[in-house]
Amino acid sequence: MEVLAGFKAKTLTPSDYLDACLDQISLINPRINALTTINSSRAVTAAREATKRWQAGSPIGPLDGVPIGVKDLQNTRDLLTTHGSPRLRAYLPDDDLPLVARLRRAGAIVLAKTNVPECGAGGNTRNPVWGATGNPFDANLVCGGSSGGSAAALAANLLPLCTGSDTGGSLRLPAAFCGVVGFRPSVDVVAHPTRPLGWSGISVLGPMTRTVDDLILAMQLCQAADPDDPLSVPAKADRFTALPDIELGDLRVGVSEDFGGAPVDPAIRDTFRNRIETISRKVRNIFPVDLDLGDMDRCFDVLRAESFTAAFGEIIKSEPDAFGDEVSENIKLGQSMSLADRAWAHAEQTRILRRFNALMRDVDVILLPTTPVSPFPWTQRHPAEIDGQKLDIYYRWLSLTYRGSLPGGPSITLPCGRDPFGLPFGLQVLGPVGGDAKVLAVAKALEAAFEQDRETARARPDLNAIPLSKVSLQSIVTHPPQMDAKTGAEKSTLGTAV
Repeated sequence: MEVLAGFKAKTLTPSDYLDACLDQISLINPRINALTTINSSRAVTAAREATKRWQAGSPIGPLDGVPIGVKDLQNTRDLLTTHGSPRLRAYLPDDDLPLVARLRRAGAIVLAKTNVPECGAGGNTRNPVWGATGNPFDANLVCGGSSGGSAAALAANLLPLCTGSDTGGSLRLPAAFCGVVGFRPSVDVVAHPTRPLGWSGISVLGPMTRTVDDLILAMQLCQAADPDDPLSVPAKADRFTALPDIELGDLRVGVSEDFGGAPVDPAIRDTFRNRIETISRKVRNIFPVDLDLGDMDRCFDVLRAESFTAAFGEIIKSEPDAFGDEVSENIKLGQSMSLADRAWAHAEQTRILRRFNALMRDVDVILLPTTPVSPFPWTQRHPAEIDGQKLDIYYRWLSLTYRGSLPGGPSITLPCGRDPFGLPFGLQVLGPVGGDAKVLAVAKALEAAFEQDRETARARPDLNAIPLSKVSLQSIVTHPPQMDAKTGAEKSTLGTAV
């Protein structure tokens, strides 16, 4: 991270860097609505103390003085955490989520929360508390979700590091739409002690950054086990500091345009084929693979619905109108299912894992598009059809990412130029279960190669000329946040499904 090099060399101080971030936020955030709660006064004090430590050569950790954004589904001590839900628009947690606490101990300054869909449901970051987040390339367009505020804040240079979570693509999808890096780690890597179903690994936590090097640094700090997450496993401290050396010319690369038949817009297919043609000249072998691993859509439907039912099912019994359409649809789906459906889904997920493992014996990584469409207007909740195929539920357009969640292994999206509409194109990289270090090493090698070619280099928005949203991003707010909330005055009555 360049800013840390500046701190170490004493050519930049945390106070000066925070001032630059706050200036950028005041200029850009009103145009895209990526950040929600911001505590600048506390951050200024923290940056002043970090500046003294760097000047004395005694930083408290590797991120000392670095301002970060935290996804608004994740508790932050004394900083409003709303989940984008009217039920929590005055909630000030007493404690940090363990992931946030680890970043604080590394010296990070929690400056702001990043916007989300209500309760994290859906790939469009919009809710009735804060409104919608616009894409930094064009604020009329969707930025993705559910970690959409994080991705937009990074792309707009508001902050250098943000947190996120991923069930069906919530770290990868918005990163692809905004031209940054989003990594879904294997289920055991970053402890997630707030999952409603501790033994179901469909949801994971992780960081989001602009570059792979920054992501690797963040993963060094985010990885941890926690007794409240039975799937998390202690690992060697140097897991992400001693990555394997990767030569692209040694790689065996599998390719799938559609993850076993998911609908993909023809323009995205063409862009993907173009990128694969470029990559084929750099690797040892590249060939199509069959990712039809089973009934992945129905399997994900059940696993997702059971998480939402576990998290919110009791609330909706007494308050049928407690949530918006996306959350309610997941709960209703779960309530329509039986124990036999649940047993089938967990057995099918096991079969999918084993078929995936067999496939990965012949390749090092698999490349796919991250999204099946280019960013669309944020006023459209979700695509109704793709390439002439009608979609049966609001999140079906996320199948390129949620199908990759089912085996439980790592996947990353890398910025890889622009699509035919001039918007960021994301290339998704799948790796073997537990192969997080290898995937990050491959991603670093690919990123270096992409940056050498104008066609594949990371797209950057023109922040001086972001098209403003023709519909106000706050127009959908019906329950604005209560900014005068007091810590402990309102206890959370919501968990999280993702």
